[in-house]
Amino acid sequence: METTRSEPEPETNGAVAGVGAVAAAVTVAAVAQPLQTGLEEPTLWAAAGLAIVAIAAFLAGRYELLDSTVAGAGAAVSSVGVVVLAAYALNQGTTGGVDVGVLPWSVPLVFAGVLTAGVTGGVAVAYATGVDLPGLASRTLWFGGLLVFGYVGLEIIQLVTGVLAVPVFLTLESPTDVQLTILTQIGMVVGTTVVVAGYFAVRELELSYLDVRVPTIRDAIWTVAGLVVIFGALFLISAVFYTTGVESAEHGTAQQAEQDPRILLVLIPASILVIGPFEELLYRNVIQKSLYERFSRYGAVVVGSVIFAAVHVLAYATAGAGEVIASLAVVFGLSIVLGTIYERTENLLVPSLVHGIYNAILFANLYLSFV
Repeated sequence: METTRSEPEPETNGAVAGVGAVAAAVTVAAVAQPLQTGLEEPTLWAAAGLAIVAIAAFLAGRYELLDSTVAGAGAAVSSVGVVVLAAYALNQGTTGGVDVGVLPWSVPLVFAGVLTAGVTGGVAVAYATGVDLPGLASRTLWFGGLLVFGYVGLEIIQLVTGVLAVPVFLTLESPTDVQLTILTQIGMVVGTTVVVAGYFAVRELELSYLDVRVPTIRDAIWTVAGLVVIFGALFLISAVFYTTGVESAEHGTAQQAEQDPRILLVLIPASILVIGPFEELLYRNVIQKSLYERFSRYGAVVVGSVIFAAVHVLAYATAGAGEVIASLAVVFGLSIVLGTIYERTENLLVPSLVHGIYNAILFANLYLSFV
């Protein structure tokens, strides 16, 4: 995701092309395996073809038949196409499951193809922008570390919430859903504060690292524009999903609200006061800003959005892999907008407000559908 070209040694940069070609070859194997069983799935044929194009692009760059920028860009575009096509096939029920020995479960190869195609795309962008092999390794480790941090942070927040719940359950024999929702929001505030404070302490960061300042007129314009873009994108994505028959997973909160819609009356204000600010604090001011140390700023927006989407997997985990991927694609798009707003304004309050208002409107609309 680097956008500033460096000047690596040709052999080292060629090694990056080799890594990309191998990843693309694995992708071909993953998406083509179901076709070998006689399955007639045009999207998988197209995905396999694009993965082969990616291999050819990497090799053409490796052997100087194409400039590395052109070769990398071609491989990146092809890989994105593979992700879209394979994810669509998975959403429509084509998993390409393969039994693993005596274990009582199978590996969904099409899902593996989505993941490896994503990796291939990342390597392609690195190759196109002149990142050498050590640079690719450094960025991969940094991304992996922050991804783990994002997941661990989520677990710590849940742990803190559980600790806070102990006196509540000792006092109230059977807390209501509304009371538990309020407790969850308090846990998010305390837990996120603990996680961020711990990160600051370990890395010896000062409070000045927090990008919080009084909003300007320019910030207000970005807020309004961000809301327009987010809801416009949501409408467009919904239209595409409806037209193509893509099914998305239902968020766990929506499932809870079906049992007791009153929790939404808590979540509407909490979206602006808690969810928006504290999620943006962790995923934008900590994770995205930390990514600036290894990636270009726009690369950090994309990589940070991958992390943001990945940590939301559990919120949609009750559905199948294809439906989950569709929902995470929406989350990824939301994060791209929020990440761009943060990068442009360098003011945490702006994406926090956009995120909070967006969630509040969704919760309000959901509440109205229940009453």
